[in-house]
Amino acid sequence: MPFVNDRQKCAHLLRRFGLGASEAELDFYLKSGFNGAIEMLLNYDQIDEAFPVPVETFKNPKQNRVPMQGVSTWWALRMMMTRRPLQEKMTLFWHNHFATSASKVTAPMLMYGQNEIFRRNAIGNFRNLLSEVSKDPAMILWLDSQQNVKGHANENFAREVMELFTLGIGHYSEKDIQEGARAFTGWSIRRTTDPATKAVTASFVDRPGRHDEGSKTFLGSSGNFNGDDVLNILCDQPRTAEFIAWKMWSWFGYLNPEPKLIQRLASKFHQSGMEIKVLLREMMTAPEFFSHKAERSVFKNPADVCITTLRQLGVGELVGDAFRSSALGVLPAGRAAPAGAAAAAMKAMGMWLLYPPDVSGWKFGPAWISSATMVERMAWADQLFGQSQSTKLRFRIPAFALLSRDTTPRGVTATILSAFDASLNREKVAVLVKTAEKASDGELTPENAGRTAAAVCRLLFASPEFQMM
Repeated sequence: MPFVNDRQKCAHLLRRFGLGASEAELDFYLKSGFNGAIEMLLNYDQIDEAFPVPVETFKNPKQNRVPMQGVSTWWALRMMMTRRPLQEKMTLFWHNHFATSASKVTAPMLMYGQNEIFRRNAIGNFRNLLSEVSKDPAMILWLDSQQNVKGHANENFAREVMELFTLGIGHYSEKDIQEGARAFTGWSIRRTTDPATKAVTASFVDRPGRHDEGSKTFLGSSGNFNGDDVLNILCDQPRTAEFIAWKMWSWFGYLNPEPKLIQRLASKFHQSGMEIKVLLREMMTAPEFFSHKAERSVFKNPADVCITTLRQLGVGELVGDAFRSSALGVLPAGRAAPAGAAAAAMKAMGMWLLYPPDVSGWKFGPAWISSATMVERMAWADQLFGQSQSTKLRFRIPAFALLSRDTTPRGVTATILSAFDASLNREKVAVLVKTAEKASDGELTPENAGRTAAAVCRLLFASPEFQMM
């Protein structure tokens, strides 16, 4: 096994199921050993999230309402600051699984509401999560459920709930789609508009007069089914447990998992009554998760690049301290700039929060890497250390304070590799040392520290090893 001690195993665990493995986080999670680290991750409800920033903080003062960009920046800030990393990692996973885009759902507070559903049910019961998402106004608008009425069934949601959310392609028929659509007839929303801000909100409403009361035959069962009945039938299918286990392992473990592994995970998941926490614990303790195949084998998505590096540099804690020390309990001006910059950089890298490309979500794995996205990953180094030419969302990490422990080129390189949890071979480390020496003219100073850190990190962020976690 490639992981010889608890610290290495915990670092691997936090890379995948957390938001990075900084030295401070490793120390925190290992207080009770590796098994204790797993329990601490999973039982995050016992930990103060340390995120006191309401989404209304990002109101546009001219319009007096939160714009869509404000919601995405708020979420980036929450990922950056949270002390419950698994909750936010799972919120991102479910956002991709139940992919709903603000390109069509243009009401910011509806997208915010869906985001909160994912967070609230992040590691809860899948049956409850599926039910809440299916009745979520953003999802109803996204898949046109409000147009699904008796005599004129709209099949969009019935198709996607099976193809993308539960069973996967090939495990249902066109007849199942038609009958399922009939069962969902009448599910709609009631919109309201704030007279002062014109902000649109909505709530779920079941309209009995638009529901098809006739008998339906769905996945081999017959009855006068409604939408709740269909969702329960789907959750009862062993295939749904298999599909969710496969999807989650592909995201957190590695691509192309072995069928026996998925069957084992799915069996535990299904027997638990679809408890997501049970599935996660099985994944975290599986021997396959600590195999050579799993080691540094998952491509970092843009959040793993941008949010994680900010957390590794302690930016989230600094912003949290600034908020908590504010006499008015508000976020001081400019303190959200790193989160805004991260959200913008993630968009440039191919992950626009709240805007997945289509109903199937983002293509992950090697799809994250292209010549264009690699340029953006390198450019993130300039953003971090104040070397970007852009005048928007500028911020600067105090590089000299980070690197002052050992200001030699080799010491600077070692500090950066440690801070960003990176491992390179001797030859590549030597190239970084030479880069640090050239950028600092052989002597690190407060004046050249940002330039030096950015130069080293540009090469590091471009390396194949850095793309993997």
